[in-house]
Amino acid sequence: MGLLSNRIGKGSLKPGDHIYSWRTAYVYAHHGIYVGDDKVIHFTRGRGEEVGTGTVLDLLLVSSGPKRNRTPCATCSAHLAESHGVVSSCLDCFLAGGVLYRFEYSVSPALFLAKARGGTCTLAVSDLDEIVVHRAKHLLNNGFRCYNVFKNNCEDFAIYCKTGLLVAEQGVVGQSGQTISIIGGPLAAVLSTPFRLLTTNVYGMAATAVGVYCASRYVADIGNRRDVLKVAVEDLTAGLAAGRVQVVDNGSQMALPANQMALPANG
Repeated sequence: MGLLSNRIGKGSLKPGDHIYSWRTAYVYAHHGIYVGDDKVIHFTRGRGEEVGTGTVLDLLLVSSGPKRNRTPCATCSAHLAESHGVVSSCLDCFLAGGVLYRFEYSVSPALFLAKARGGTCTLAVSDLDEIVVHRAKHLLNNGFRCYNVFKNNCEDFAIYCKTGLLVAEQGVVGQSGQTISIIGGPLAAVLSTPFRLLTTNVYGMAATAVGVYCASRYVADIGNRRDVLKVAVEDLTAGLAAGRVQVVDNGSQMALPANQMALPANG
C-alpha cells in the first residue's frame, strides 16, 4: 500500500482484515470485515430505512451496502435481497463492482495526517485477527444496534470488530473517520474564520482551514479519543437484548443504557 492509496489485491487478504470500497462517486465508502473463505461480514441499513442525517446528505449517502443496481450472486441474493443489520456476503458482492481497499491501523501521526481523507486509517491498535473474526461472526448472529450514518454506521461496526472500542456518549458522532471528515470540512471553515482577520492572502486562509481540518481529524480519531469504552462483544449483544450494556471497567461491573455508555475506557 502506498502513501496515498490503501488499494490492495484480493490475493493479499487475510481473515480479520478491515476492508472497504468507495461508493457514490467517492463520497462515501462501505466497510466490512473479511473473515476468510471469500466472505465479508458487514453492517447495512435495511430497505426503506433512513440514512439518519435528516438532511440533503440522505440523497448522497444511500450506499452503505451493495449497489442496488447490481444483482447479487445466487449465493448471496437470498441474504441481501432484504438486507438489514449485520450480513454476510461474498467478496465480489461486497465490492459491488468497486475497488478493494484495506483500512490501516496503528499508523503514525505523520501518516495519519498525510492521508487527508478520513475513513482510511486510524491511530488505534487492532486486536488479534482471531478476536476480530470472532466479534464479526458473533455480531452476525446477534446484531449491532440501529444503523445511523453519523453514530452507528458500517465503519463504526468494522472499527468495533477490530478494536472492541465504542464511543461512550452516543451524541453527535461515533468513531467513523469518514463521518468526521464530512463534518470536519464545514467545521474547519467555521473555526478558521477568526484567523482570516490575520491574513488577506487566499493561500494563507486556505492553509489555515486545512490546518484546522487536520487538527480536528487527529483529535477526533478513535486512537486519541478518551470517551471510549472497551466492550466485550458478548456483553454488548447481551446488553442490547436487555436494553442495557454490561461494562466491566477497572474490575467493576456496571449496567449502563445501551444508547448512553458514559465511562471512558482509559480514565
